[in-house]
Amino acid sequence: MALNKDFLMGFLSGTVVGAVGYRVYEQNNGQLRNLIQQSPQIGLAAPHVTPELTVEDLVSQKERLEDLIAEKQATGK
Repeated sequence: MALNKDFLMGFLSGTVVGAVGYRVYEQNNGQLRNLIQQSPQIGLAAPHVTPELTVEDLVSQKERLEDLIAEKQATGK
């Protein structure tokens, strides 16, 4: 009986915490989107190109990537 009571309490607690977390997420959705959009892109994992990038920025990134590729191919890794 104690195991069933513990399971039920854990399940109810998890459900309540999940519902509250979802509600907080929905209330702050706009702030979260702004925070994500303002954060700097890390590495090459950028899912999209932001409109602030100029052609010169893109060319320099392309050259950097080509240098990294050539370096990796030279080391054989």
